[in-house]
Amino acid sequence: MESMQIIALSIFVATVFMVVVRWIDSVVAAMVGVVLMVMLGVMTEEQAFGFVDWNVIAILVSIWLLAGYFGKTGIPEYLGEMTLSLSKGNVPLFVTLIGGLSGFISMFIDNVVVVLMLAPVVFHIRKMYNFEATGAILFIGLCSNFMGTALLLGDLPPQMLHSVTGIEFFGFIWQDGRPSSFFILTLTYFVVVAFFYFKFRASPMANVKLDTSRVAEDAESHIKNPRFAIVVCVVFALTIIAMALREVFGVMLGYIAFSGALLLVLVFEVFGKKWKLDPPDLEGMLAELDWKAIGFYVALFALVGGLESVHILKIVAAWLVPFFESSLLVGVSVLYWVTAPIVGVLEHDAYILTMLYVIRDLSEANGMNPWPLYWALVWSGTLGSNLTIAGAPALYVALSMGEKEDARKWSLREFLRFSVPYVIISLVVCYILMVLVWVLPYMEESGVGVVN
Repeated sequence: MESMQIIALSIFVATVFMVVVRWIDSVVAAMVGVVLMVMLGVMTEEQAFGFVDWNVIAILVSIWLLAGYFGKTGIPEYLGEMTLSLSKGNVPLFVTLIGGLSGFISMFIDNVVVVLMLAPVVFHIRKMYNFEATGAILFIGLCSNFMGTALLLGDLPPQMLHSVTGIEFFGFIWQDGRPSSFFILTLTYFVVVAFFYFKFRASPMANVKLDTSRVAEDAESHIKNPRFAIVVCVVFALTIIAMALREVFGVMLGYIAFSGALLLVLVFEVFGKKWKLDPPDLEGMLAELDWKAIGFYVALFALVGGLESVHILKIVAAWLVPFFESSLLVGVSVLYWVTAPIVGVLEHDAYILTMLYVIRDLSEANGMNPWPLYWALVWSGTLGSNLTIAGAPALYVALSMGEKEDARKWSLREFLRFSVPYVIISLVVCYILMVLVWVLPYMEESGVGVVN
């Protein structure tokens, strides 16, 4: 390994370590890592800027802004109240349903935003009937983090996959003549949610009975301005449809997402008073965006680009070749089960982005079909990140909100009793489906372990 490669790898490892231990702010640590790579000659400042996928950044900012407006409509709270009505006062069923709902919402909205939108519904019920909220909020966090990768819009890993491979919206539903992320994760999700319903039935919350007689009236009260809610939902839906049809328009996803956000803001500026929409102040909405996260992702792209510029990723790819030459099943299994514990303690976006480039280089150098590997990485990287709060920011937010509401701290043992079963069941079920749909068929078609 050459000296510049050692420098780049040392800076990258040190930066990731600082992000994990959080001795200093993760954004500061990532930015310092980029500056050091530039100062020490790993890359130029122009290269660092060029390594950032600004298309993905535009998607994040635009979708977060649209999701922020959606959160102000009162529809999430309305859905929560209707979920309570469907549960007919059964607390385990209510928690299971609202957790399940959060997962499907997170296919379109950032998982942290989903937690922030639905947590108040649980808190409202908790105050009325005095049951512990932390478990319910944590379940929402686990579910929202789970389904963010089912479609292109909900989380950063699928957007990074689009950046590296060019996969489009419908590719997450059906690809290469077989079901892909949406169907695989949805089937897995149903199994996990069903398991936790029975887990909740055996917990103390099963002894609490809720009064749902006035739920319908309370639910409608959450949507204070129906006109505002309709405009937001229409523009949000049109944006999602346009992103799904990106190939027809021939423009980048970031441009479509930005145009959707801009259209919504323009409607509020031009017709806000005339239509009595009473939209929130734009400056306030922009202030609510997670700019620290945006800064972290910008730095992350530059850091991985620095590794790529000195060919570190090609070295890692060459090390992995023997696993895949022996058997696709062995290679995919190693990648899947090694990824899961790593992302449980490491910020999973950094790991996934790095390994996406590794798989790309590996497939280009050896003529392999990379898609079983891409899906193994993204699915395991998402599901495994639910192990600890270090792996998924949504869990950190959920745990913090729940502990504050209940006025007590959860021990590590309590947290792991929740997260470990969730992660193990989801990983095992997803692995079985992945092997049946994405690994064995390719091995049968090729007649060997690797697809040419």
